[in-house]
Amino acid sequence: MTWFVSTLKAYPEISIFLALGIGYWVGGKSYKGFSLGAVTSTLLVAIVIGILGVKISPNVKSVFFLMFLFAVGYGVGPQFVRGIAKDGIPQAIFAAIMAVLCLASSVVAAKIAGYDLGSAAGLFAGSQTISASMGLATDAMNRLGRSPEETKQLLDGMPIAYAVTYIFGTVGSAIILAQIGPKLLGIDLVAACKDYERELGAGAEGEGGTEWHDFELRAYALAPQSPYIGKSVGELEAHTPEGVRAFIERIRRGGKIIEANADTVLEPGDVVAIGGKRDQLIAKLGPSGREVEDLELLDVHTEGVDIYITNKKVDGHTLQEMAHWPGARGVFLKKIKRGPTETVIPVLPKTKLYRGDVVTVVGRTQDINTTAKQIGYIDRPTTVTDVAFVSLAITVGALIGAIVINVSGIPLTISTAGGALIAGIIFGWYRAIHPTFGRIPEPTLWFMNSVGLNVFIAVVGISAGPGFIAGLQKLGISLFLWGIFSTAVPLIIGMFLAKYVFRFHPALVLGTCAGARTTTAALGMICEAAQSQVPGLGYTVTYAVGNTLLTIWGMVVIMLLS
Repeated sequence: MTWFVSTLKAYPEISIFLALGIGYWVGGKSYKGFSLGAVTSTLLVAIVIGILGVKISPNVKSVFFLMFLFAVGYGVGPQFVRGIAKDGIPQAIFAAIMAVLCLASSVVAAKIAGYDLGSAAGLFAGSQTISASMGLATDAMNRLGRSPEETKQLLDGMPIAYAVTYIFGTVGSAIILAQIGPKLLGIDLVAACKDYERELGAGAEGEGGTEWHDFELRAYALAPQSPYIGKSVGELEAHTPEGVRAFIERIRRGGKIIEANADTVLEPGDVVAIGGKRDQLIAKLGPSGREVEDLELLDVHTEGVDIYITNKKVDGHTLQEMAHWPGARGVFLKKIKRGPTETVIPVLPKTKLYRGDVVTVVGRTQDINTTAKQIGYIDRPTTVTDVAFVSLAITVGALIGAIVINVSGIPLTISTAGGALIAGIIFGWYRAIHPTFGRIPEPTLWFMNSVGLNVFIAVVGISAGPGFIAGLQKLGISLFLWGIFSTAVPLIIGMFLAKYVFRFHPALVLGTCAGARTTTAALGMICEAAQSQVPGLGYTVTYAVGNTLLTIWGMVVIMLLS
């Protein structure tokens, strides 16, 4: 053990990987649905390592924190800008109000309890489960001009308060929103979601529920007297009954196979390969021909790809409307993902699409390429990251954030961390419009988000280790109780505001609250209780706005209390 401790002191970089390894392993375990998560687990392990006397250069955490904040901004950029600029405005305003409530409850609690700046910042970060705010709070405390000893004492108090308040911040938020919320508001969550699904077209004749995106390819030999003979493919598909999506993909004629297009005219003896929903195909073509086995004809090269929506003409259009666009021919939608958390959106006729959404489609390669040209950009899997873009964007943001403006002797700055966050938002939004550059694959973005934050947290924990036990003894129970206050009050007020002031649909109320508080765990419990993905429709815009403001509040807490 002596050798182990002395080695960690001599090579402190090892301690970071030790904290990450144990932290991620413990954080990945769960008991009856509860998990500490990687951030809290890494922090606790790092504190234990810090108690051993290991010291880490603070520059390490600064590098990884800038990387993390840029990734956060890059991920929320498209939804943040859309929420501010278009029909997400009510949800964006609600998220901003919720963020102010979260800030106010934590500041009031810290004032009444008499906590120092470090404990106040940790109370806010833990009770609102916004780990990133500790980075901006750290920057703000370092700029107060206090002695190094006093500054270190304040900084060491922050992870203690965070660790004590985070557990209820996570579990309590989920319980309040998913279990207490519906009873408090008198909402039948399952019925409300079913009602909202009906508003989106679920159960309507034709393209009802999620059935309309099912896909099969079948071969039919046209009957000698078929009414379809002599008509073009485009003419037949245009006169398909509302709600029926069937497309002629290929034709066997005279022993040869030809690829069908809108101008192809059907002739006697043709065998057609038609893609669509099975029961719709039988209802439409059964009387006009017989189904045949033609493996060669049905050997159509299809693929499933993700398309990143960038065309502003798509914004706000429903799936029902877009089903009639020329680019929708032969393409079947399987999934819609929205926002940095890749929230799954219900696939229903009146579901609206927006720039920044990712849709998973299946169909012939040529049809998918046509669709992509009309709505966006094919997001094919790749491992290559535009490192030049990432590095220069962080540089620009950090340089702007480093500017200090003195107003009446008070230094005002958004800090290098705030600059990196804003740069991420701007460049993430711009990438959504022009996806030909600045690509960061999902695995890389996850690494920047998760590992970037946890390296920062590990260094914070190691630095705070020596004073952790004394701080916990001094603040323990009262800090936990004030954490409950800071977590619960904004959520309860927010739920009533969402229902009675903003008048969001009952199916969306709890999702908007979860998004504004950036608590993905709560959204999962809400969707499980609702037996539907509908609450996710209220999550994405509020998450983008809430995540940005709550992160910035880490600096604001210090400004208000100092």
